[in-house]
Amino acid sequence: MLTNQVKNQHLMWRAGFGPAAAQLPQLENITPRELWRALWKASAKDTGYLDVADDYLKGLFMGVKEAGQQQRRDLDAEERRMIRDKQRDGIKNLNLTWLGEMVDSPAQLREKMAFFWHGHFAARNINIFYQQQLLDIIRQNALGSFRTLLHGVSKSAAMLNFLNAAQNRKDHPNENFAREVMELFTMGRGNYTEKDIKEAARAFTGWSANVRGEFAFRMFQHDYGTKTVLNRTGKLEGEEVLDLLLEQKQTARYLTEKIYRFFVNEAVDKDKVEWLAGRFYASDYHIGKLMEDIFTSDWFYEAKNIGTRIKSPIELVAGMQRMLPMEIQNEESLLLIQRILGQQLFYPPNVAGWPGGKSWIDSSSLMMRLRLPQLINDVDELNVRPKSDDDMTGGREEGMARRSYGRTGRPINATIDWAAYLKHYERTSREALVTSLQGSLLQVAPGFPAGLIASHADSSSRERFIKTATLQIMSTPEYQLC
Repeated sequence: MLTNQVKNQHLMWRAGFGPAAAQLPQLENITPRELWRALWKASAKDTGYLDVADDYLKGLFMGVKEAGQQQRRDLDAEERRMIRDKQRDGIKNLNLTWLGEMVDSPAQLREKMAFFWHGHFAARNINIFYQQQLLDIIRQNALGSFRTLLHGVSKSAAMLNFLNAAQNRKDHPNENFAREVMELFTMGRGNYTEKDIKEAARAFTGWSANVRGEFAFRMFQHDYGTKTVLNRTGKLEGEEVLDLLLEQKQTARYLTEKIYRFFVNEAVDKDKVEWLAGRFYASDYHIGKLMEDIFTSDWFYEAKNIGTRIKSPIELVAGMQRMLPMEIQNEESLLLIQRILGQQLFYPPNVAGWPGGKSWIDSSSLMMRLRLPQLINDVDELNVRPKSDDDMTGGREEGMARRSYGRTGRPINATIDWAAYLKHYERTSREALVTSLQGSLLQVAPGFPAGLIASHADSSSRERFIKTATLQIMSTPEYQLC
């Protein structure tokens, strides 16, 4: 029979970014349902806007009227270069700021859901204001109404720019957004026709954003004619098409199955998904209620669902920092690690987001994952060259990503605060230490004997033994699973 500790650690990894060291004593005694209520309560408050944009950019972009766009085109080459550099720095700072929220925020459930939606509504954009706005829409609505979330993302400057909305004009519609909103954001491939896409694209003509990132409807570029989408005929507007997509029960099924794969198990139980999807649809797409149905169900805590997911790079990095709180002097190293492991916040590989699962592991990334705990604890330099994941622009964005996401050849320079972690094990006998450490760090039974860890740990003192054994366990393949 699974213990409360195992179940609670499972919940913390799926509904958050893993347990924090200070939470370990609590996880042994609290019930999973009590822990769920605590996670929900901590994520119920409104989240703050993450604003990291440079004051110079704010003055240049946010104060410019649309008529002032000519002023921006007249900037000289040096000013344009400075703006690009400040935009790159802004994306870098936004990455680190949000990663810090994933590590330190008590609103673990909200940040984990926002992380999921960040991959679902994937958008690359080098405009820091657009990215901040999109992230805020996602974080504010991560546990609320998917209807509100879909409408908000669809009208965001980041998504409109990413999917070429400015090119979607009457008589010359661009189908990018209409296709992706059906295939990736709502119904899933195979549940609509090419004619549905073409007609829906007409409904979205004229949708755009101004230089400040505000939604703008270009009425003279809009097609006001009659359209037929999913057997509905009328002078449909873009908002009506989004609502029409939400009327389809297939949208609830598609979203629920994707959420099930991410939060429960990649091996989908069709009956459970159908039950969850029916309730999700009946609630008018209330995300929080769907997640409550999942995280309070007995089947979520079955052994077959525990330790079955490969941690994404962000989950791996954030989870290590939660268990071992640390101050990192070279924060740029966190950006480089993301690039090396294949998941950079705000740089999805394409509009479909990150594929996840076994795609996280190859020969180079696995070796880096296993080496990472030791890199954090010592002064070895990060000397691994990241591979490009830019399959959208033929490599044109790779240079910008490289400049924004760190340089090789520098140590991480992390100082770990071991106090809370060591305190948890102060009453554990020396003989039981490795087994107890494995119980807190691993979600699957180790495929190696406890004696192997002990033989590679520093036995010069109890404290050194705990520290080095912990890093050894974090360096195993089993630690890659949650």
